[in-house]
Amino acid sequence: MTEPPAAPEQTHGRAGRNLPAAIGIGVGLGAYVVLSLIYLKPAFVVLVAVALVLAAVELHEALKKQGMTSTIIPIAIGSVAIAFGSYFAGRQVPVDFSTPSVLLGSLALTVLASLIWRMPKGAAGYVRDAAASLLIIAYVPLLGSFAALMLAEGHGGARIVTFLLVVVMSDTGGYVAGVLFGKHPMAPKISPKKSWEGLGGSLAFATAAGVCMAIFVLDVPFWVGIILGVSLVAVGTCGDLIESMIKRDLGIKDMSSFLPGHGGVMDRLDSLLVAAPIAWLIMYLLVPGG
Repeated sequence: MTEPPAAPEQTHGRAGRNLPAAIGIGVGLGAYVVLSLIYLKPAFVVLVAVALVLAAVELHEALKKQGMTSTIIPIAIGSVAIAFGSYFAGRQVPVDFSTPSVLLGSLALTVLASLIWRMPKGAAGYVRDAAASLLIIAYVPLLGSFAALMLAEGHGGARIVTFLLVVVMSDTGGYVAGVLFGKHPMAPKISPKKSWEGLGGSLAFATAAGVCMAIFVLDVPFWVGIILGVSLVAVGTCGDLIESMIKRDLGIKDMSSFLPGHGGVMDRLDSLLVAAPIAWLIMYLLVPGG
């Protein structure tokens, strides 16, 4: 008896992505971000912590392809501690102790726990595995903790929205300009699809978003928005290229499939992680309440 033909695979479009799933996840996450920033800011920190843990797991699994095994359990626990510690210290809850002490203390304890956790496996490969752990700690929870610091400051919701919007508009402008006008590769050996025209689009969209947020939301001079736009485009582009280099070295396309239609969590956080410390610093210095 002839077997029935297999059901056709779902068409994911020219980009090779599951577009309905991508849109659904994007809308769901966007709604969660907006509602948490309006009604319950610690819920946003929960999202940050979950994202950092998932990103750390992804990087842990990817590095294993090169024989580098990080100590993911203390790293995951430390990621949660760093995110919540940064936020509550910035809010001075429950006691009045400085943000730097909590952030540095959580970071130091995570590093120490990771180094100790690996010891029972013996000396063979210890330096290699320790290097993997320290890379993940520095790349994911340390950089990501600055989002929690932004949220903890005065008008923290507005700071987070500004940060997210400028980075998203940078990505959008880069995509639109790259598709329509991209002819000159910016970094062909790292990311062949990135073009100088795309970078121009990123600068235009991100700067416009930064200026609008500066004037109408943050209530600061327009030039603060220009500084935000240009700076976050520069570091966000570097974030894209850094993750592209890691994936190219490891021989993978996506960090994981945690987010259907999007790839891995790190594939969505690459620009945000690197841009977070710069966004925090600029708004800390130039926006009242930092």
